[in-house]
Amino acid sequence: MKKRTYSYLIIVLTIYAAFTVLFTMLPRSTFSALEKRELATFPPLTLESLAKGTFTNSVSQWFSDSEPYRDNFMTMSMWFSDNTKLRMFHNNQSKVKFHAADSKNLTEGADVIAAAGNRNIDEYDNQVNANANAKVAHHGIIIAGEGANVRALMAYGGAEEGGVNYAKACNEYQRTFPNVKVYCMLVPTAGEFYCPDAAKEATKPELPTIQAIHNRLSDSVKVVNAYSALAAHVKEPIYLRTDHHWAPLGAFYAAQAFARVANVPFKELNSYDKKVIHNFVGTMYGFSRDISVKNAPEDFVYYVPRGVTYTTDYIHFKTNGNFQTVGEGPKVAGEYFYSYPDGSGAAYSTFMGGDAKITHVNTSTKNGRRLLIIKDSFGNAIPGYLFYSFEDIHVVDFRYFSKNMKKYVTDNNITDILMFSEIFRAYASGQELINFLTQPDGTYTAKGGGKNDAADNKKQAKKRRK
Repeated sequence: MKKRTYSYLIIVLTIYAAFTVLFTMLPRSTFSALEKRELATFPPLTLESLAKGTFTNSVSQWFSDSEPYRDNFMTMSMWFSDNTKLRMFHNNQSKVKFHAADSKNLTEGADVIAAAGNRNIDEYDNQVNANANAKVAHHGIIIAGEGANVRALMAYGGAEEGGVNYAKACNEYQRTFPNVKVYCMLVPTAGEFYCPDAAKEATKPELPTIQAIHNRLSDSVKVVNAYSALAAHVKEPIYLRTDHHWAPLGAFYAAQAFARVANVPFKELNSYDKKVIHNFVGTMYGFSRDISVKNAPEDFVYYVPRGVTYTTDYIHFKTNGNFQTVGEGPKVAGEYFYSYPDGSGAAYSTFMGGDAKITHVNTSTKNGRRLLIIKDSFGNAIPGYLFYSFEDIHVVDFRYFSKNMKKYVTDNNITDILMFSEIFRAYASGQELINFLTQPDGTYTAKGGGKNDAADNKKQAKKRRK
């Protein structure tokens, strides 16, 4: 008996030693396509880090974070988990079903046009995949449907009490800029329209928060009812199934509603060239860690305006590893639409190439209307539909903006401001928007950032090149 125990022990220790040697000798992973992030790098050894014990902690983090074939092992783990764990909220309806729209939901046509600026929104009842099976994956992500119809949804935990500061910010902008038209557009996530009935206990409705923010807005702030515009098209691919963002088609219908409220020209989709990136799998694969999301790639479809000329320039923000702004570069010319190959998980960066920048688009639409969009990442898909509508379009992301907003609006003769946010951001944001009105130019979110901190900016740029 002892002999057999010793044999087992030797085998286990041999396997452990082999794996240790193997994982030490193999090339380390530097980037995770699954998690869409740079992995930890080996830390520099200094007397200070050694004395404080941070060096050994950093080495441990590097070793575990950059393991060889990290994505492959994670994928294997997800496959095993998906095939062994218990399904939650399961019923006999395993396929997504499409039903006729409920009578209380808006339909295309005059009702949608009339509702574009309506502050009071009718509740939406899921008429697309209400009876689909569902389960809760990693981080509370709801996985609905099976096979090619799998859709990953974020669970919402907010209530009516949220969004107070966001409404306050919209009101403050209208008070600060009385001669500028200020609009508020709030966008729900896919969970509001596509969460199966069986999984509704895992999330909360988003409409109460949206409605509460609307009710706190002053009469001078113009509401853009994106909710109803989207509800009228839920049978179309208006949200991405594998990403937390909406699809460019959803942004089109929201932009259309905005153009109606702003009373500017707007072109239908037949004025655009349709572009497709095949086999797209977005952020929800990494968030959910559910293999079924990876096995259900989708087409990322976007639209490039035709018959209008435009130029684009950028001011790029320099950020650190915590996505804090530490500096900015000079204004440079660039493309508005970036190209990505089939299978790229970065397809949503098609618009402006990302968030950490100020974008300015000058168009051939000479009507004296100059729009500023203050947005989160959902808003990236909006501006490209407004080249026919505005002479100038400025786009800033409220996570990175480093300038004084009063000066920026005045210097660029802004006539319209669109306060844009998806509901998660609006629920907890707003104060930073108010701070923009008084902060001086060159205000950076990270300590040590600033106009004169050239050494830090240079260091960050060097890290990104690596």
